[in-house]
Amino acid sequence: MVTLELKLFYKTQRELATAINEIVDAYWDDNVSEDSLKKNIANMYVNNPQKILKQTEFTTILKQQCGKRRLEVIERVLTITGMLEDEKSTGEKAGS
Repeated sequence: MVTLELKLFYKTQRELATAINEIVDAYWDDNVSEDSLKKNIANMYVNNPQKILKQTEFTTILKQQCGKRRLEVIERVLTITGMLEDEKSTGEKAGS
Protein backbone atom coordinates (compact mmCIF):
# COMPACT_ATOMS: atom_id res chain seq x y z
CA MET A 1 0.00 0.00 0.00
CA VAL A 2 1.21 3.48 -0.90
CA THR A 3 0.68 6.53 1.29
CA LEU A 4 -0.50 9.54 -0.70
CA GLU A 5 0.15 13.02 0.62
CA LEU A 6 -3.24 14.64 0.27
CA LYS A 7 -4.15 18.05 1.66
CA LEU A 8 -7.32 18.96 3.51
CA PHE A 9 -7.71 22.30 1.74
CA TYR A 10 -7.10 23.07 -1.93
CA LYS A 11 -6.48 26.47 -3.47
CA THR A 12 -7.99 25.74 -6.89
CA GLN A 13 -10.39 23.30 -8.51
CA ARG A 14 -7.56 22.10 -10.77
CA GLU A 15 -5.37 21.27 -7.77
CA LEU A 16 -8.28 19.39 -6.20
CA ALA A 17 -8.99 17.55 -9.47
CA THR A 18 -5.37 16.38 -9.62
CA ALA A 19 -5.63 15.02 -6.06
CA ILE A 20 -8.91 13.26 -6.90
CA ASN A 21 -7.27 11.68 -9.95
CA GLU A 22 -4.35 10.48 -7.83
CA ILE A 23 -6.49 8.84 -5.14
CA VAL A 24 -8.93 7.18 -7.57
CA ASP A 25 -6.11 5.95 -9.83
CA ALA A 26 -4.21 4.61 -6.80
CA TYR A 27 -7.36 2.76 -5.72
CA TRP A 28 -7.82 1.27 -9.20
CA ASP A 29 -4.17 0.18 -9.17
CA ASP A 30 -4.70 -1.48 -5.76
CA ASN A 31 -2.26 0.92 -4.11
CA VAL A 32 -4.76 2.26 -1.56
CA SER A 33 -7.56 0.51 0.29
CA GLU A 34 -11.26 1.13 -0.17
CA ASP A 35 -11.40 2.60 3.34
CA SER A 36 -8.57 4.98 2.51
CA LEU A 37 -10.33 6.02 -0.70
CA LYS A 38 -13.58 6.74 1.17
CA LYS A 39 -11.83 8.61 3.98
CA ASN A 40 -9.79 10.80 1.59
CA ILE A 41 -12.74 11.62 -0.68
CA ALA A 42 -14.91 12.44 2.35
CA ASN A 43 -12.21 14.74 3.76
CA MET A 44 -11.77 16.51 0.42
CA TYR A 45 -15.50 17.04 0.11
CA VAL A 46 -16.08 18.22 3.69
CA ASN A 47 -13.28 20.79 3.42
CA ASN A 48 -13.79 21.90 -0.21
CA PRO A 49 -17.50 21.42 -1.03
CA GLN A 50 -17.76 24.53 -3.22
CA LYS A 51 -14.85 23.33 -5.37
CA ILE A 52 -16.51 19.93 -5.97
CA LEU A 53 -20.21 20.66 -6.45
CA LYS A 54 -22.15 23.61 -7.80
CA GLN A 55 -25.92 23.24 -7.46
CA THR A 56 -25.71 19.44 -7.02
CA GLU A 57 -23.51 18.96 -10.12
CA PHE A 58 -19.77 18.47 -10.32
CA THR A 59 -18.00 21.66 -11.35
CA THR A 60 -16.98 22.05 -14.98
CA ILE A 61 -13.27 21.96 -14.10
CA LEU A 62 -13.71 18.65 -12.28
CA LYS A 63 -15.68 17.19 -15.20
CA GLN A 64 -12.89 18.22 -17.61
CA GLN A 65 -9.96 17.18 -15.42
CA CYS A 66 -11.28 13.98 -13.81
CA GLY A 67 -13.50 12.45 -16.45
CA LYS A 68 -16.73 10.52 -16.18
CA ARG A 69 -15.41 7.26 -14.70
CA ARG A 70 -13.55 8.90 -11.83
CA LEU A 71 -16.50 11.18 -11.03
CA GLU A 72 -18.79 8.13 -10.93
CA VAL A 73 -16.52 6.72 -8.21
CA ILE A 74 -16.56 10.05 -6.32
CA GLU A 75 -20.35 10.25 -6.58
CA ARG A 76 -20.75 6.69 -5.24
CA VAL A 77 -18.37 7.36 -2.33
CA LEU A 78 -20.23 10.55 -1.40
CA THR A 79 -23.56 8.72 -1.63
CA ILE A 80 -22.33 5.75 0.43
CA THR A 81 -20.97 8.06 3.12
CA GLY A 82 -24.24 10.01 3.16
CA MET A 83 -22.66 13.29 2.11
CA LEU A 84 -24.28 13.74 -1.29
CA GLU A 85 -27.84 13.51 0.06
CA ASP A 86 -26.99 16.11 2.70
CA GLU A 87 -25.77 18.50 0.00
CA LYS A 88 -28.88 17.96 -2.14
CA SER A 89 -31.31 18.35 0.76
CA THR A 90 -32.84 21.60 1.95
CA GLY A 91 -30.95 21.30 5.20
CA GLU A 92 -33.75 19.47 7.01
CA LYS A 93 -33.54 15.81 7.87
CA ALA A 94 -35.84 13.49 5.93
CA GLY A 95 -39.12 12.88 7.67
CA SER A 96 -39.11 16.07 9.75
